[in-house]
Amino acid sequence: MARRKIRYAVVGLGHITHLFRDEPIEVLAMTATNGQRRFEETEEMTGAMPRFPGDRLATFICNFGVSFLARYQIVGTKGNLTLDPAYEYALELKRTLTINERETSKTYPKRDHFAPELLYFSECIQKNRQPEPSGLEGLADARIVSALYRSAKSGKAVKIAPIAKTTRPTLKQEIRRPAVKKPKLVKAKAPSK
Repeated sequence: MARRKIRYAVVGLGHITHLFRDEPIEVLAMTATNGQRRFEETEEMTGAMPRFPGDRLATFICNFGVSFLARYQIVGTKGNLTLDPAYEYALELKRTLTINERETSKTYPKRDHFAPELLYFSECIQKNRQPEPSGLEGLADARIVSALYRSAKSGKAVKIAPIAKTTRPTLKQEIRRPAVKKPKLVKAKAPSK
């Protein structure tokens, strides 16, 4: 789906900016905590709705207090795309694409998501190159997160001055590494238990 044909996405913050290939211009957020002691210093959940140029919206909820769910969905003018699970590094990823009520699926094999990032960043240091995404990407994300907290505190939408990005990561940067096994928790419980 072309950039302007994507109208709405339910996805995590980093994926939203990459899917829309743009930065949000306004955000609205809410937080909630169920009163459990483990959430005294950190919110149990945060829900947000960023607005992007071209009158496009996204929503996401980050939650530490419910059962595991990690999927995203993109809704466009002719159909939608779902990836479930979307953020898992030790499982296969399944993509379902529906266009004009016709559904197709594809499964992507397990692979290591972290080693390629480390390899790429190390190569940038060794060859004295600017990495992409750069520190500007981190600054843009920090500004968005700060605006989300301000919105949650005030209960009102918060406008964000855009950061001009000239480049974004591309598929030419893709590095593949074999899958890794999910590590066992050591003296810890899963976050949603």
